[in-house]
Amino acid sequence: MSMIRLINVRTGVKWMGLFLMGVFFLLAGCATPPKDFDPDIKGPQMIVEPGEVSLGVAAMTGTQIVFKGKGFEPEDSVFIQLISVKKGDETVHVAVADAEVDKNGYFEAKVSTLVKVAELLNARIGSNAKMENVIVITQPPIEAKTYTARAVSMDSDKIAVCKLVVKEPSVGDNFKDWLGGVMGKIEKK
Repeated sequence: MSMIRLINVRTGVKWMGLFLMGVFFLLAGCATPPKDFDPDIKGPQMIVEPGEVSLGVAAMTGTQIVFKGKGFEPEDSVFIQLISVKKGDETVHVAVADAEVDKNGYFEAKVSTLVKVAELLNARIGSNAKMENVIVITQPPIEAKTYTARAVSMDSDKIAVCKLVVKEPSVGDNFKDWLGGVMGKIEKK
């Protein structure tokens, strides 16, 4: 009788541990309030939400990165690039998003999954035997550091900048990536 009770206790402890890990992962990314524009700046300006992103594959692809700007010419277009990104042996400016400026001079530009995978993680999207999308890691991602993001107007000389912090993957991010590998969603070659 006591052996069965011991097995039930162990099973309960395992499920409780999994539940607590799930709650931790749910709450881990919900702590930063949204940013707002500086009312003292009269010219073009830009913010990015979130201000920090992780280089963990699951974390990066699961995070919606949005650049918002104001103070541009109505009906203009902007493109956003990260300045001085080391790619192999060279340093380049990487285009990460673009947007149309509305009639009030505001824009919102979301970074696509393809850009996150190809430009930030230095990976590619492939498919597995079930014809599901898989992220294939073949080389290291961009360097973890604080980057300057620059929004450049297509029709005028207006430019706005902000900072984007790119961090090394946390222990939790590495665990998610390991789980993604086990589930066949992430391949390392």
